[in-house]
Amino acid sequence: MKKIVIINGHPNKESLNFALAEAYKKGALESNAAVKEIIISDLQFNPNLEFGYQKRTELEPDLLEAWEKIKWADHLVWVHPVWWGGLPAITKGFIDRLFLPGFAFQYRQNSIFWDKKINKKQKYAKRLKPLLYNAL
Repeated sequence: MKKIVIINGHPNKESLNFALAEAYKKGALESNAAVKEIIISDLQFNPNLEFGYQKRTELEPDLLEAWEKIKWADHLVWVHPVWWGGLPAITKGFIDRLFLPGFAFQYRQNSIFWDKKINKKQKYAKRLKPLLYNAL
């Protein structure tokens, strides 16, 4: 059974993005996939990566719960609008705060390169296949 996490980055629940995410979810459930959702606008967290990578800011409980869902998934579906050529600020903040060195990736010692951080049980970083839905 495919395990899918739908990450919705639109702040307005009446948006086209929410309708797209709901349609995707319906189709996935009809094909017997297991589906979990992360609705970024419902999460309680500070989207500002205040100290960059120089000082660690502890993750809020909602971000830790979102990370557990991401680790569980075989497939990530990102749904968000494109505003001024980029993501909504809250979605960018979610990525900045959650996909951190030592958490989602690990810098190589004495190198500019990095490696995906791999969960020993799931090896999720090697098998995740993200899918993006962008709506203008």
